[in-house]
Amino acid sequence: MRVIVVDDDRLVTSSLKTIIEADPIISVEGIGYNGLEAVDLFKQLQPDILLIDIRMEEMNGIDAARIILERYPEAKVLFLTTFSDDEYIIQALKIGAKGYLLKQNFESIIPSLKTVYAGQRVFGDEIITKIPSLLNDASSNPLSDLELSDKELLIITHVAEGLSNKEIADLVCLGEGTVRNYISIILDKLSLRDRTQLAVFYYKRYHK
Repeated sequence: MRVIVVDDDRLVTSSLKTIIEADPIISVEGIGYNGLEAVDLFKQLQPDILLIDIRMEEMNGIDAARIILERYPEAKVLFLTTFSDDEYIIQALKIGAKGYLLKQNFESIIPSLKTVYAGQRVFGDEIITKIPSLLNDASSNPLSDLELSDKELLIITHVAEGLSNKEIADLVCLGEGTVRNYISIILDKLSLRDRTQLAVFYYKRYHK
């Protein structure tokens, strides 16, 4: 797995390289310190994953990721930041980022990279707890017009991340059968056929 790391703090990029390359299947192919460098590095190296901060000089991570994803729609972008601002989370979802983690959870970086590499999305626990309220914000959320409960919105988010019913059940403290029932009800409400259609529906709504 080939990764590019972009962060304006040189100590952080050095530490991330050490942490990431402790796993023998992952190599850090390039390091950048702002969004402009991220765009150039991605063009040059075509990595499997771009791990990028948000607040940086010259160009921030959101704008850099937006440019990259417009040019390379299959690009996998994972944000790693100290900021859990609602606005950043919504923008990350809208542009199609594969994940959003907070820097204090360094132990989750390698598992998250592997999850994203496998084609799934990953959000830190602190971010996941925010998503239902963001989804209910009528001023910014394309799901706000749907008659869904907070629990249903949270389950949709987990389905879109590629989690199994058991994994969702563990996260939301429900039985696996209950989660299955929730998903059936959600599919019926939205006139969708299966989990795949539900995930596609979720991300299409965010990419309007």
